[in-house]
Amino acid sequence: MLGAFANAFRTPDLRRKLLFVLLIIVIFRAGSQIPAPGVNVANVQDCINITKSGSGAGLYNLVNLFSGGALLQLTIFALGIMPYITASIILQLLVVVIPRLEALKEEGQAGQTKITQYTRYLTLGLALLQATGIVALARSGNLLQCNQNLLHSNGTSTFLVLVITMTAGTAVIMWLGELITERGIGNGMSILIFTQVIATFPATMWAVKQQHGWWTFGMVLVIGLALVAAVIFIEQAQRRIPVQYARRMVGRKMFGGSSTYIPLKVNQAGVIPVIFASSLLYLPAMAAQFNSQSANPPAWVDWVNTYFVRGDHPLYMATFFLLIVFFTYFYVSITFNPKEVADNMKKYGGFIPGIRAGKPTEDYLSYVLSRITLPGSLYLGLIALIPLIALALINANSNFPFGGTSILIMVGVALDTVKQIESQLQQRNYEGFLR
Repeated sequence: MLGAFANAFRTPDLRRKLLFVLLIIVIFRAGSQIPAPGVNVANVQDCINITKSGSGAGLYNLVNLFSGGALLQLTIFALGIMPYITASIILQLLVVVIPRLEALKEEGQAGQTKITQYTRYLTLGLALLQATGIVALARSGNLLQCNQNLLHSNGTSTFLVLVITMTAGTAVIMWLGELITERGIGNGMSILIFTQVIATFPATMWAVKQQHGWWTFGMVLVIGLALVAAVIFIEQAQRRIPVQYARRMVGRKMFGGSSTYIPLKVNQAGVIPVIFASSLLYLPAMAAQFNSQSANPPAWVDWVNTYFVRGDHPLYMATFFLLIVFFTYFYVSITFNPKEVADNMKKYGGFIPGIRAGKPTEDYLSYVLSRITLPGSLYLGLIALIPLIALALINANSNFPFGGTSILIMVGVALDTVKQIESQLQQRNYEGFLR
């Protein structure tokens, strides 16, 4: 991997693209450190220090992860990339449900451009809702669960300025991600997510050392490297289904007769099921927090605070694991259509050796997909439980550096970016038969 980066910097065109990506990342991280107008920075920092020693940040673990820690600091990029991720997932689900969106997807590049535009609009709407909720929690003092004023003023003007600033920050993040995609290397949004996850990594590792000493720090580092190697191995694992194309005459030319394969990854769903499950479990905890400040909170509030807030309770872990398994099967079922693949193979004269074309091919693909999704779902569930188990065993904070969403994002985006760099290098340094 390091060799690919070194060779890329020796190529002028790739060097310009990589430097452009680094410039966007610097701008992105700078915006994640600039406080939004009206925020009492001193009180926010005091509350963050108090929260780190407790469990208050557990409710915002996922959103704060994708903001690189900017959420709890109430910066102009406090929402991070999370509204865009949520909007993209919602649009992917709606494409299967709404015929109009499915027709747009089948139109090719023009239809995809339209869906991307819808994603932008939905992102801004979700950002507006999330910014309103976060600022309302900050104004009431419930965001970080401390008794200090996080804002200089609780007036309506300050409230509106903060909401508009955070929503505009999300729009700027979308623009930066699209700039990377167009002029840089790799997928812009994925690289920004990777940047935010990596940004919190040194602080969380150092927190483990300060709380538990060098021995625990070394053990966490060794286990983390082993986990990264295991995740790389499984992320690269795939089941290759051989496909043979028969020879056919089109005019005076002969086509076909080639052999290829359909790659079915073990982790076909990526990190999406973990995000789904985390978001679903986040809702009752957030609802309980809104109702816990009333004079006579309902009985269900205490039950949720006991089992679904910190995340180290066995009931929470079991629910989290089962939801990940369910969402893995659900997401794979809507993103990979065996019937469509079988029809396309039959249309172009392709077949799986030993399997008849048409319905038998569809049934075979569904069988293989269901078998391979089981280890993939169990793998995602176990990886996601690692930080929760660490929280229960060594009382580490919920942003445990190795495991869960963070390690999946780090490995997945890094592998994809390196593959794209190597592809660009092969295009520019191809050696034919004559040397």
